[in-house]
Formats: sequence, C-alpha cells, structure tokens
Amino acid sequence: MIEELLPDTVVAVATYGDDTTVPLFPEEAAVVARSAAKRRREFAGVRSCARRAMEKLGVPRQPVLPGESGAPRWPEGLIGSMTHCDGYRAAALARATDLLSLGIDAEIDEPLPEGVLAYAALPTEAERLRGLAEERPDVHWDRLLFSAKESVYKAWFPLARKWLDFTEADIELFVDPGERLCGGLSAELLVPGPMVAGKRLDRFEGRWTVGHGLLATAVVVPHT
Repeated sequence: MIEELLPDTVVAVATYGDDTTVPLFPEEAAVVARSAAKRRREFAGVRSCARRAMEKLGVPRQPVLPGESGAPRWPEGLIGSMTHCDGYRAAALARATDLLSLGIDAEIDEPLPEGVLAYAALPTEAERLRGLAEERPDVHWDRLLFSAKESVYKAWFPLARKWLDFTEADIELFVDPGERLCGGLSAELLVPGPMVAGKRLDRFEGRWTVGHGLLATAVVVPHT
C-alpha cells in the first residue's frame, strides 16, 4: 500500500497486524508503560517497521521517541513518517539528503463517522468530493480526504514546527485513468508556508491508493 506511493529514495516497511519480533527499547517502553494495551501494540508495531526500514538504509536500529507535539524524533540524517490503523502498521524513512520531508497515512476503507467531514473539509473540498463520488461511488472519498490531510500535516510539521488546521490546506484529489483505484493529490496551503532554501513553500503534492480494505496517502517534499 504505502510503498507504491513513494519514490525509490524512500524505504517503506509495512505489516498487516502486529510484529512482536522486534522489542521496544527501554526508553520507548517507558513512554507507553501506563497506556492501554491497544496503544502499546500500535506504538510497538510502527517502531518495529521503522527499525526494519533503518536496517534497509544501513542505519543501526535506534529508539524512535515522541518529540514536539508527538512527532517522532528520527536519528540524525533521517526523515520519516509512521502510520497505523486496525490491522495495519507502516513506516517510511529516507535520508535527509534525498528529501526534505514526507508524510504517510493509512485508514480503514469505510466512511468517516457522522459529523467529521463537516469539521475537516472546506466547502470547496466537499463540493469536489461530491463530484468524485458521482464518478467513482466505490471510493469513500470523505475518509480519503481525511487521510490526505493527515499526510499533509505530517509532512508540514517537521518544516514549520507548528500546528496546521484541517481548514488551512485546500486539498484536491485526482483519479488516475484505468480500473485501479489510485491517483494524485495536491494541497494548497491557505496560511504562510515554511521557508525552504529561501523560498516559501505553498503547496504539497502526493499520491493515494485504495486496496486490501485500506485507504493510503503519502506526501513527499523534495529539495528545491
């Protein structure tokens, strides 16, 4: 799911279910020591994926602790993103010399709970979703938009170091031709974006796909 959305410079590792073969580091275990069992499984599962991705990049396994606003603190020289939902865990890592930032998200392929779309979507986005639903009614476009917003935020935060509200990026979803359910996404920032190499970043680009009972999105920010 996730790996097909990312460039070759990114290493992605995913599991359907929990991988219990890679234990937590003591400092990671301390973070979730008082958490519910479900939270501990999710926390450990995505870090197992992250450590396997580190190995593929030739980096020794290291702890991934929550940092500012809960964002993962990656080893020096790496950037990355993690996601989890029921039955799925994934991590994507790249060298900081190859990409500026990235964000991934996976969601169960089902409609959003009632009321969430009204909170998360701009009127322009909701209007576009209605058109997409007429074209491809077999896609839960509301959940896909939500996932795209999550991926945009995960790519935004390491660069801006501040919150990005759902209503501060206008996301458009595009459908690839053919039978396969996949396509692109473009997010226009409605607030001043972070400065990157002396230029203000005002847009994010990414990809989405649907399959195996899941929706997945990914956003990649290249060096300018």
